[in-house]
Amino acid sequence: MKELNGVSTSQCVEKNGNGAVILAKNGKISDNGHENCTFHHDLELDHRPPTREALLPDMANSYRLLLTGLGEDPERQGLLKTPERAAKAMLFFTKGYDQSLEEVLNNAIFDEDTDEMVVVKDIEMFSMCEHHLVPFYGKVSIGYLPQGKILGLSKLARIVEIFSRRLQVQERLTKQIAIAVTQAVRPAGVAVVIEGVHMCMVMRGVQKINSKTVTSTMLGVFRDDPKTREEFLNLVHSK
Repeated sequence: MKELNGVSTSQCVEKNGNGAVILAKNGKISDNGHENCTFHHDLELDHRPPTREALLPDMANSYRLLLTGLGEDPERQGLLKTPERAAKAMLFFTKGYDQSLEEVLNNAIFDEDTDEMVVVKDIEMFSMCEHHLVPFYGKVSIGYLPQGKILGLSKLARIVEIFSRRLQVQERLTKQIAIAVTQAVRPAGVAVVIEGVHMCMVMRGVQKINSKTVTSTMLGVFRDDPKTREEFLNLVHSK
């Protein structure tokens, strides 16, 4: 079974019991956030999704129907171009489906004789709640303990972009980022903490405008060694 470094648009993947991302046997995707995506339904090597521009007409028509269903007139001046704008915006919000870990890393992995903790904190994150299709946003902090290889610092932020620019839940997003860093440089451990504000709790439902959701994933040494975990959390919370 072939292990992958990320989710690509031309292959279906699933996770094994250890959280690793592996090639699916039957073309079905399990628990990775796009089970019903028509672009991830087979394993043909030459399979490619339509270009993003090709999706715009159908998406714009869907938004036009939505406006009509809301009782609006999509032909009035203020809404004439709204379906096209909304379609383009949604494609941007979900551009992570078209990105793979290999492409984003672009070989920015370097041999370095260090085993000291690397932390990049307060990486801005914007995503879309898959339950209500409204945004959630916040900050991501990532730490890892190298084992002879380090990752270009900007690539940590790009890994956040790959998985946040999809329909998501924060819990899964946190784990996907940690697994991706693990696959990239095989460190002794990875830690990820996300603090998010969810518009589905602010604009609707309970409408708690000051609530924040904090999720964490600890792998390797960060899970097994309380002192290492404490050092990471102290660095994340320091001003």
